Amino acid sequence: MSMSTTPVGYPVHVDADLDPSLSRGLWLVKWLLAIPHYVVLALLWLAFAVASVVAFFSILFTAHYPRALFDFNVGVMRWSWRVAYYAYGALGTDRYPPFTLADVPDYPAHLEVDYPERLSRGLVLVKWWLLAIPHYLVVGLFLGGLGYGARGADEEPWLSVSLIGLLVLVAGVVLLFTGRYPRQIFDLVLGLNRWVLRVAGYVALMTDRYPPFSLDQGGHEPPTTSYTPPGPPPGASRPGWTAGRVASLVLGSLLVVGAFGLTSGGVALVAADQMARDADGFLTSPRERLATTGFAITSEDAQIHTDGTLERLPDAVIGDVRLSVEGAGGTDLFVGIAPAADVRAYLADVQHDTLLEIRDGDPVYRSTTGEAPAAPPTEQGFWVAEATGTEPELTWTLEEGDWAAVVMNSDGSAAIAADVSAGAEVPVLATVIAVLFVVAGFLLLLGAVLIAVPIRSINRRKQ
Repeated sequence: MSMSTTPVGYPVHVDADLDPSLSRGLWLVKWLLAIPHYVVLALLWLAFAVASVVAFFSILFTAHYPRALFDFNVGVMRWSWRVAYYAYGALGTDRYPPFTLADVPDYPAHLEVDYPERLSRGLVLVKWWLLAIPHYLVVGLFLGGLGYGARGADEEPWLSVSLIGLLVLVAGVVLLFTGRYPRQIFDLVLGLNRWVLRVAGYVALMTDRYPPFSLDQGGHEPPTTSYTPPGPPPGASRPGWTAGRVASLVLGSLLVVGAFGLTSGGVALVAADQMARDADGFLTSPRERLATTGFAITSEDAQIHTDGTLERLPDAVIGDVRLSVEGAGGTDLFVGIAPAADVRAYLADVQHDTLLEIRDGDPVYRSTTGEAPAAPPTEQGFWVAEATGTEPELTWTLEEGDWAAVVMNSDGSAAIAADVSAGAEVPVLATVIAVLFVVAGFLLLLGAVLIAVPIRSINRRKQ
């Protein structure tokens, strides 16, 4: 065995060299220049998350991190570090980052992670959330949470300053006026980034070694005398992740995430179908208390137009609708549905409220001033569906047109207080649920194939 001096302290190695000839003002537009990288990285980090989930189960059952996925995830971290170093994570170079997962030896920023031959099956269950909590608190200060600006009307902070961002901003301002990047700030920024990336490697399941609570400043880690590790030296790239294979993994990850999204939607609809249906098969909303000092509460116009085509579509999709009303204190109420034009004419000079929405559990109305109605609602002949009583309930089959629902006291008197709920049969729901699960299954299968193919190809090439 040979002896050599290599940076082997912590398995996540972060190194960088400060560009001696930085432009004074280029950093002002790097946010724009880096946009292509941000777009690509958004997709790569999605694939990173999916690959990490696969790695989680592989470690849990086999104690091994699949090498192809390990190399991909290290490549994503490496790419992100180069972009951060170029942009507002350090501003350490003006050289545009390359679009590659592999290490670029002559680029001034490098990241390597030592591959673990074996990982703990038990630690994988807790290290990424429970054990890492102390580091999350520290990294939160580094990345965003050092300070807050003024609060708006919604009491939410609108400004958060990270320690790294603040230091890089100071360095950028000094660079702008002096043409020099303060070395002390550079060393501190690199130390903070090194801490963040070590934690990232730990919570991404790449090592079982707990990240040190140490700020190793400077562009390079301190060398440590040790045995040379087997395999390629730190910084050397492992072949395999071509652009086509990366694209396949990213597309497969998108499909898998989409499949889980559709599955979640299907599960939510199943829950609604099972829990919100009443004994008559109507999906019913929770009761809302509606009240007014006027003579009526009316809905906004509901427009149903099919332009003469697919005439059964509303009935096939929604089915019959039902309005259930319960009067407060046993008041005799009226509930009816009629053409919107007839309702407007009937209530034109009547004091009433129009329900606009339910916001944060409270009804929002538009009030109209006026007098009492000339006749009670029960004497009008334009209702297409109506019901009266202390707990009136009407069922109506949808028809084309503009419609409005009205709640009044049966005798047309003022001051209404009622608990109202609406429901619909929604016969199409079962079909929608089935389609969601079928499409989700297809996307999951296709995504799994797109993920597995490049991994299998890389493994065959490396055998």
